Amino acid sequence: MPVDNRNFPFVWMSYDEAPGHHHDEDFKAFEASLERGEPFVILTDNAPTEEHHHSQEEKKRTVLWMKKHKAELRCLVMAMIVIEPNTAKRLAVKPFGVAFSKFWGYPMKLASSRKEAMEIAGKLLSERAGPETV
Repeated sequence: MPVDNRNFPFVWMSYDEAPGHHHDEDFKAFEASLERGEPFVILTDNAPTEEHHHSQEEKKRTVLWMKKHKAELRCLVMAMIVIEPNTAKRLAVKPFGVAFSKFWGYPMKLASSRKEAMEIAGKLLSERAGPETV
């Protein structure tokens, strides 16, 4: 799950992995985003498919990492926004969002395009920032 945080607070995550991909870099990039101490959103335009599997070791490592960072995740990650242009596929992903939210501590939102995803992300971030002070 390569993580690209160069456009923070918009953190892009991909479920496309090259063979031999090491998740250490992904966790480091995710941690770097958390260490900023500022709210952000995660966006992805390729949600995991049924073919996307993790080894037992990867699952265990992810659970341990998530537990270690649970408070930061709940506080700083506004949502994961999954971009899926296909209406039927979006509807199929929707029920997974409940379990996802319970596990990760932040909601999963669905968008039909990158434009819509960025609008959702902007709204979430501005709501978190609250009214501007003069």
